[in-house]
Amino acid sequence: MAVTPDNAAPPKPLHGTPLVLLTIAVAFSTFMEVLDMTIVNVAVPHISGSLGVSASEGTWTISSYSLASAIMQPLTGWIARRFGEVRTFCVSVALFVIFSMMCGMATSMPMLVIARLMQGAGSGPMVALSLTLLLSSYPKERQGIALALWAMTVVVAPIFGPILGGYITDNLSWPWIFYINLPVGILAAIITWMLLHKRETKTMKAPIDVVGLFLLVAGVGCLQFMLDNGNDHDWFASPLILTLGLTAVVCLVFLVVWEIHAKHPVVDLTLFKQRNFTMGVISLSLGMFAFFGINVVFPLWLQTTLGYTATWAGLASAPVGVLAFLLSPIIGRNMQRFDLRMLVTFAFLIFAITSYWFSTFDSAASFATLIVPRFVMGLAIPCFFIPLNQIYLSGLPPTEIASASGLSNFFRTLGSSVSTAVTVTLWQHRGIYHHATLTEYVSSAQPGAAQYIQQLSHMNMGASQRVGFIDQIVTREGLTLAVNDIFYMCAILFILLIPFIWMTRPPFGSAGGAAGH
Repeated sequence: MAVTPDNAAPPKPLHGTPLVLLTIAVAFSTFMEVLDMTIVNVAVPHISGSLGVSASEGTWTISSYSLASAIMQPLTGWIARRFGEVRTFCVSVALFVIFSMMCGMATSMPMLVIARLMQGAGSGPMVALSLTLLLSSYPKERQGIALALWAMTVVVAPIFGPILGGYITDNLSWPWIFYINLPVGILAAIITWMLLHKRETKTMKAPIDVVGLFLLVAGVGCLQFMLDNGNDHDWFASPLILTLGLTAVVCLVFLVVWEIHAKHPVVDLTLFKQRNFTMGVISLSLGMFAFFGINVVFPLWLQTTLGYTATWAGLASAPVGVLAFLLSPIIGRNMQRFDLRMLVTFAFLIFAITSYWFSTFDSAASFATLIVPRFVMGLAIPCFFIPLNQIYLSGLPPTEIASASGLSNFFRTLGSSVSTAVTVTLWQHRGIYHHATLTEYVSSAQPGAAQYIQQLSHMNMGASQRVGFIDQIVTREGLTLAVNDIFYMCAILFILLIPFIWMTRPPFGSAGGAAGH
């Protein structure tokens, strides 16, 4: 007879050294998994060259991982209920380590893509379950600290990924970006299992929702593939992208209808009946859309337009993590003293102000000028992620935390993927528009332009050289104006998100507590 989770008494919280060890193990495994989403980005040219494929084929190493991870995240709750949270987490870490090693040993692109696909699938439940395990192991009065540490690793890892990836590929070789996962993952799995295997959650043998699983894999898979490759195929002008888009829409619509009426749903959509969960996830997803858009376009602009190297672009982006790292434990420790909606509102205002600040920069902005708003933006990160996690988990019983965390992580990942696709495409299109607009002012009828062309002629430049040089300047300024547009759009989005957070209802209490619906 299967034992339902409702019959199980919650385990007592950990204290002292075991709690510290568990926190380190879970934090590092989470850091490692999230890091792998971005660490490969700067290594793509090295991987492509080493395996003898084009740069566009090299990006499969990124998209295959995010594809598999996105499919597995909504399944976290069902898998954890079926096999137990501790066992699922440890197996997930072990699979991540095994396939990381296979990625490093790959000798061809198909071999690497398959290994990355399996690595993403294996690691899918890790991030959501890391939060669940921390919350169940911490005393209720200190769960804010657990949320803070978890949020800190999830936010800081993508920022340091490109820096670490650039350093490793420049000084060692690209397989080492995968090999560094081995010692961290092995230790994390061993420590977690030793501390928690006697605290395993009760399991229940629910039937597999085959139809729901198929619709989820097909819908999310097509959507993620479309987002990762749409820009390279000119979006819906491509029959492939159009087919993927239509398939994704049909499968996801049918998935929602099916899961609402399924007796044993593979994805628990009833969570959206909770106002705090719904509004919290909307705020998290759209906030992540704007935040991630800035973090994608900013280093791209620095490298392609201002001539920064990958390392220097990473260093210009990194200051955002300083205040986030320092303030996260403080915010987590004192969360019960604040109205969480005020904290998130403050975060959205800081994000909006710094985004607008970025929208005022021109192509002559110095490194020192660029890092100041990045540093200030770090003030908003702990006030955004930590309270929002508390808000959307409030009012949920402990048995639903894994499902809620997995579903919210899926929407956070989806927000990041959509953001990358939309902001990069919009930046390119706005760059073309501004280039065309600026070109209208490059004529002998414009005194400034005529004077500049005359100055170039005194530098022994031929007519074609002068045209090429001016076109480079116009392109640079056009892309700079385009990036200003993106930052301005993100600033507006952050302001528009503020009302959503005020639709949530206090008290927010401890995660898994009995807050009001």
